[in-house]
Amino acid sequence: MPHPATGTRTTATHCPYCSLQCGVTMTAGDRPATLVPADFPVNRGGLCSKGWSAPELLDHPERLTRPLVRAVPGDRTSPLVESTWDDALDRIVTAVRTTQDRHGRDAVGCFGGGGLTNEQAYQFGKFARVALRTSAIDYNGRFCMSSAAGAAIKALGLDRGMPFPLADVAEADVVVLVGSNPADTMPPAMQYFDAGRARGAELIVVDPRRTNTAKNASLHLQPLPGTDLALANGLLHIALAEGLVDEAYIAARTTGFDDVRAGVAGYWPDRVERLTGVPVAQQRRTVFALARGKRAIILSARGAEQHRSGTDTALAWINLALALGLPGREGSGWGTVTGQGNGQGGREHGQKADQLPGYRKITDPAARAHVAAVWGVDPESIPGPGRSAFEMLDALGTDGGVRTMLVLASNIAVSAPDARRVISRLGNLDFLAVSDFFLSETAELADVVLPSAMWAEEEGTMTNLEGRVVRRRQAMSAPDGVRDDLQSLAELAGRLGAAGFSGDAGTVFAELGRASAGGAADYSGISYDRIDAEDGVFWPCPQTPAGAPEHPGTPRLFTERFATPDGRARFHRVEHVDAHERPDAQYPYVLTTGRVLAQYQSGTQTRRSRSLQLIAPTPRAELHPDLARTLGIAQGDAVELATRRGRARFHAQVTDTIRPDVVFVPFHWGGGASANALTDPALDPTSRMPAFKVCAVAVTRVGVAEERIPAPEPAAQPQPLAHTPPTAHTPHAPSRRRTTSVKSTPRFLSGVYPITGEGLGKPGPVDPALRYQVPEGRTAQALYFRGGNSTDELVYLLLVRDGEPMRWFPIGAKGDCHVPLRVVEDLDGGTVVELHAAAPLGVTGEIVVDLGLVEV
Repeated sequence: MPHPATGTRTTATHCPYCSLQCGVTMTAGDRPATLVPADFPVNRGGLCSKGWSAPELLDHPERLTRPLVRAVPGDRTSPLVESTWDDALDRIVTAVRTTQDRHGRDAVGCFGGGGLTNEQAYQFGKFARVALRTSAIDYNGRFCMSSAAGAAIKALGLDRGMPFPLADVAEADVVVLVGSNPADTMPPAMQYFDAGRARGAELIVVDPRRTNTAKNASLHLQPLPGTDLALANGLLHIALAEGLVDEAYIAARTTGFDDVRAGVAGYWPDRVERLTGVPVAQQRRTVFALARGKRAIILSARGAEQHRSGTDTALAWINLALALGLPGREGSGWGTVTGQGNGQGGREHGQKADQLPGYRKITDPAARAHVAAVWGVDPESIPGPGRSAFEMLDALGTDGGVRTMLVLASNIAVSAPDARRVISRLGNLDFLAVSDFFLSETAELADVVLPSAMWAEEEGTMTNLEGRVVRRRQAMSAPDGVRDDLQSLAELAGRLGAAGFSGDAGTVFAELGRASAGGAADYSGISYDRIDAEDGVFWPCPQTPAGAPEHPGTPRLFTERFATPDGRARFHRVEHVDAHERPDAQYPYVLTTGRVLAQYQSGTQTRRSRSLQLIAPTPRAELHPDLARTLGIAQGDAVELATRRGRARFHAQVTDTIRPDVVFVPFHWGGGASANALTDPALDPTSRMPAFKVCAVAVTRVGVAEERIPAPEPAAQPQPLAHTPPTAHTPHAPSRRRTTSVKSTPRFLSGVYPITGEGLGKPGPVDPALRYQVPEGRTAQALYFRGGNSTDELVYLLLVRDGEPMRWFPIGAKGDCHVPLRVVEDLDGGTVVELHAAAPLGVTGEIVVDLGLVEV
């Protein structure tokens, strides 16, 4: 809305930070711009300090407004100097072509971010697969939502963070919040929890810290980090023992509960108290509250999910929700609290290594054919799945790894685990290009830096934590010399000889809708006009035939069926495993990381905000008074934290809000105060999520309180580990000598199961009983497969390893098959093997399955 008298205009748009995507009204024209919170359905007039201060950065003196290149091409010791767009883009194109000519297409990689708009994320995925024809693409959302996403897909068939509107939280009788601190990370959301408490609802918080959220809870459970899975299993044990599970719901809407029932039998309350530190009385109170509430919600977040067993931990909480009959029930359910601004949309449209738009699997022939038709390419030209984020970063500059990389909207030198190792790998690249607003720690390492438009200067859409697609509207023009990432990708694609890329957000969104049509995340019925008229539209929202009423969108999922072939949710038996790294004599405490109120993600923006620096100028390590007293540490002292990967220094924050055996640090800083220089990169076998939330740490006082703490001495830092490429199993040579006997255990995935065809291009899980996880410390090998088919059509079974297809077994009509599997590689500890099945659409019948394995 323009204001002729002043030369300004007001624009309804959204805050650039967290996944709430709070509505704001921008007033811009003569810079600087200002904003006020809007009465949008999510924030309802609320806004946190980060949102209020966001306009400060639009005219920040450190803002990049010209491309930067190395003064001496190829020499990163030479300074970055301003250049032209033509020069910068020419350097990128030359590097891409040189690298791919020498090392192959997958030697060029892309790394994206959860802050990109849907249009930018979609175009980046298309750019990788069409312009570069590389499989090497992933994004920082792998470090955020991947475990919860993997669990939701396994159990419910679909990943949408919250399958209900945030407003349902205000109407719930009990909410259990696991590993989330919205009072600091998304303060406007607290109005919903506060409204519930005002009506007498119970808020139960599970967190090793007594956070600002926990301080106002009805009950605070304070487990040892990494034991949330054991706690969830223990709560389900109590629910079973007390007759609180919803047997009718389980029978009508789920499968696989008997296996879970048997599994949680080993999690009796006293044992769970010993594992987690949560008293039996608190366990029981939590279960009875959930079971007796007419409307009950369980929400999990990064505290429970950023572990090497994060997917299984999320599954354990979903198991509890299903057993109590919550998902799909009015005002109830399980959900996960998405973190990044477009953490939801960013994982739906092609940034992930294994994904195509619409949340399609890149290994699905039907998905490849559909997307290829939209892109105007041969399906065979679309690359297969690539490496996950950390696995791609760890192999940078190595044989078979990425040698030239383009990074958009991500500061991986600060946000990746084992950050010093990642920085070392970035230095091994032949060429690095980064697009950002500021010269981040990652951009400082680049050969070329492209200045990108900020949130108020671009058009597009974001998808918030509820699955609500909202409009990011351009409120002002970008500074001269700055381009939107859509425009940069379109021009790069053109210079590489790829057609069909647009720099216009509306054009790209329309194409995204066509590409997502029929997928799990179907946006084909959403338009900018509908978003404007309806304050956002919830996906899935498919396009309807001409003349038919528009699809209303889907605010609440699973009310009638789950997104699985048979419409039933899947229970998954999961077991507690110890953290990858346990405290010992050298590193005697547990380190956990997280966010603070006045900072956001890697701090590239918020550390440059004058307002926010007044609130959180330096990172602080939280220690319990008992631990501080033992180590001779006083409030404000300089302390050094050391793990097996690195050292970092912080001011001490002595507080009784944390467990005596746990140390907490925020991850928003780099350099000598980099929390992620300390964190463990051990990966979840399903999601490939690193173990950000738990590692062993030592704490030392290094000085008195001072404003600036010097970084640890470089000589004291451990050397980053060298990249270890995966190696093929080498069989032992035959020998006539008798060898020492090895204890082996046969394992069988077998039985007779019903099958309902969803199409040969849509394989899916058959039954939870056809899943096997190799125990830690053991290995296994598949020996044979036998199968039978009662239907009149061809069906096939698919052997899936850690979520990726491994072997296909077609079985003819009324036929059977027997396949020896002697050439299948060893399955290491933690590997998950499943059998999926597919049949032509509408075909029903039974399959006989017998997969034999041996575990040693």
